[in-house]
Amino acid sequence: MERKFPLGFFPTPVHALKNLSGRYKDYTVYIKRDDQTGLASGGNKTRKLEYLIREALDQGCDTVITAGAQQSNHCRQTAAACNLAGLQCHLLVRGHEPDAFNGNLLLSKLLGARIHYVGEEIKTSHVETLKSQLAAEGRRPYYTPIGGSTLTGALGFVGAAGELKAQLEDMNLTVDTIFFASCSGGTQAGLVLGKSLYSLAATLMPVRIEKSVPGTSGLEETLKDLVFRGKERLNIRQNFGPGDMALVKGYDHAGYGVMTQEEKTAIHELAREEGIFLDPVYTARAFYAMSDHLQRRLIKPGSTVLFWHTGGFPANFHYGKALL
Repeated sequence: MERKFPLGFFPTPVHALKNLSGRYKDYTVYIKRDDQTGLASGGNKTRKLEYLIREALDQGCDTVITAGAQQSNHCRQTAAACNLAGLQCHLLVRGHEPDAFNGNLLLSKLLGARIHYVGEEIKTSHVETLKSQLAAEGRRPYYTPIGGSTLTGALGFVGAAGELKAQLEDMNLTVDTIFFASCSGGTQAGLVLGKSLYSLAATLMPVRIEKSVPGTSGLEETLKDLVFRGKERLNIRQNFGPGDMALVKGYDHAGYGVMTQEEKTAIHELAREEGIFLDPVYTARAFYAMSDHLQRRLIKPGSTVLFWHTGGFPANFHYGKALL
């Protein structure tokens, strides 16, 4: 594995959800707490950024550009990572500057990121224009796309699979199924590769968060590209097929960032049963999918199920009263 720039507190905890397991009596439920990585309130992007920031520094860059929604967890953690590495941070975000800042956008602002509002859609031209402007100022920019989902970023979750494997061995625990949110592809691709590399014996259940946009390559193509390039880079012998990258679909009907009663139910359930906060965009949707599978006994009874919590807590403050 390539070198990285240390940013987080690892390994993140794995522990039983005892109250929740009592509710779903046919299953034993555990959680992996990547909401506790430590960087600017935590989240899974810390794992990717350890490799992305290292790459930026190795390339002699002094500035990082990334992009996302105003409530992007990746943008917030990128801003924090840049501060630790002594890099300037520029964020291209959708929409227009709000009258009041809250959630992740507020935290990104507090972290000192330079925020550029680009309207409804983040375009390649926005990235290239900003790169040119920064280069004209004598800066050396490094760009990482939405979610940090390049092959370099995905390496963070290749290592995470090995981390989980070691934890399960120490706990003398076997996990049958792992649920997690999948949106930009890097987390899922890294776990697919890491599952093979470290012989992690568990079925991955990546819950699709955002509906495919007609006319784009889609998440499936992104996953295929990342996994097959990762296979070569890591010298993995396994032959991957579509089944290795399959998504859990059917829970993204409302669209990206639209909280429904399903997400609200999931947030209330985990908070009130276990004292753990989900976020309205990613983890609540994935958690609801897991709960639905357990309620409908779509997972083999008697299984041990793990929910990989990827963070996102600050976004709750943006949704405010809608959560109550």
